[in-house]
Amino acid sequence: MFKWKMVVAAALSFFVAQAAALAEENEIPAPPKGNLKYSVTVKKFKNEAGWSGRWSIGDGMTTVMTDMLNKSGWFITLGDDEMRKAAMAEQDFAAGGRTAGGKKRPKMGRMTPAQLLVRGSITNVQETGSKGGGLNFMGVSIGGDTGSAEINFTIYIVNSETGQVVASSSVVGESGKRGYKLGYYGSELGGLTGMFGGEDKDNVMEAAENAVGKAVAYMVGQLDNIAWEGTILMAKGNKIIMNRGERDGVTLGKTFKVGEVEELIDPDTGEVLDSEMTPVATVKVTKVKEKIAYLKPVTGADKIAKGMTVFPMEE
Repeated sequence: MFKWKMVVAAALSFFVAQAAALAEENEIPAPPKGNLKYSVTVKKFKNEAGWSGRWSIGDGMTTVMTDMLNKSGWFITLGDDEMRKAAMAEQDFAAGGRTAGGKKRPKMGRMTPAQLLVRGSITNVQETGSKGGGLNFMGVSIGGDTGSAEINFTIYIVNSETGQVVASSSVVGESGKRGYKLGYYGSELGGLTGMFGGEDKDNVMEAAENAVGKAVAYMVGQLDNIAWEGTILMAKGNKIIMNRGERDGVTLGKTFKVGEVEELIDPDTGEVLDSEMTPVATVKVTKVKEKIAYLKPVTGADKIAKGMTVFPMEE
């Protein structure tokens, strides 16, 4: 009995170490304190590979991407196309007079706009064999797996204001990779579970999750190259308020610069090529609510006006 306990303990220790090593290898970093967030929505992934199976790969990867973006803590994650259309349909239904009036009914013109759009094009799916059987401990498979899958897709990050692609990358996902799960595996699995009747995710879904995780990690790495900004809503004496708050990652004590922004427009095409900001003041956050923040002038108090742009200070 003692030897058996020692064997079990050694096996569990080994698989815990393996799970930890794999998680470190494929980990999406946690956002730092005071991380400023961008609103994002996921457009339906296009299945350009022509793969078909027991589930819709385009819908599945759209769902996983929305879930991972939300769990990552780096973004204000909005519903995907289908969710937003359902919300708009409910607003139209309420506006048609068929529902009881009151404060709780959905109102038109209140939906949060997306600053960034995410689109994925699935270009290749390779699958060999099938997945089944085995035992799992904290997401690490112990025997019983056969087959594998690989997914290739291209991710595009689009500025919703200009429609321009601000970043893109080709991503390869593989089944059997346990990182990038953000709750799919690890401690939330609840310990040792048997999967002798076949696992709940096939190889293609595992490859899809791995690919999407890599894509989210790539997006996080691009945020420093995407300008974050807010706008002064009110500037009356000492009461200065901007249109960004807790939801956007604004925290007490954070400092910003305020100024006038001039867009550089191509005279031939009318396209906005770039923008230049002339700072006139600096401010510090003194109070934060969900969607707004109160600011205290540090410099240039008399120059701050409604409509001016707010940018984070370099730290």
